[in-house]
Amino acid sequence: MDAVIDNLPVFLEGFRNTLGLLVISGVGALILGMIVAGLRISPVASFRGFATVYTEIIRNTPLTLILFFCAFLLPYLQFSPGYFTLAVIGLTVYTSPFVAEAVRSGINGVHVGQAEAARSIGLGFGQSLAFVILPQALRMVVPPLINVFIALAKNTSVAGAFFVFELFGAARQVTNDRGDRVLAILLAVAVFYLLITVTLGVFAGRVEKRVAVLR
Repeated sequence: MDAVIDNLPVFLEGFRNTLGLLVISGVGALILGMIVAGLRISPVASFRGFATVYTEIIRNTPLTLILFFCAFLLPYLQFSPGYFTLAVIGLTVYTSPFVAEAVRSGINGVHVGQAEAARSIGLGFGQSLAFVILPQALRMVVPPLINVFIALAKNTSVAGAFFVFELFGAARQVTNDRGDRVLAILLAVAVFYLLITVTLGVFAGRVEKRVAVLR
């Protein structure tokens, strides 16, 4: 374990960047995913069609291809805010349809009478969705959303192949210096990922219990 202890600052830097990718991309994917979910159930057919096509295309495109597009083609198109930001964009776009489908399943689980009651008091589609339906739907989809974010935490490792220094980038750097301690280095990386995923799982459990009480 001396290779891990001696290079702990390197691992912590990678861990910090992994957390940054997770948090920023997670927030972005949640916002974009809720917008896409709203479009999927919109009364406007063109909005529904756009959201459906977006969801199917992105969800069935490999993450590596999306990050390749962000890391190489966007700079070629004169958009180059930095590889970290480009990785955030790619992870946000890739994760958003999974968030959208989780949220849409929650929306479909809200009794139709709720929407009818909202319309009966004069609320439009957007108001009904924002103030009546979504707050109830989000309570139902905490576990699937947490699973999406756990998958996102693991997907951040792919960004390491596109010039972003995250946990696997840290492991690669340390391995180059201490190739005789590969197993210890990989175990250290696994522990850091477990810190993220186990924490998310515990958080999901607590939120689910509180939501059950609110119901």
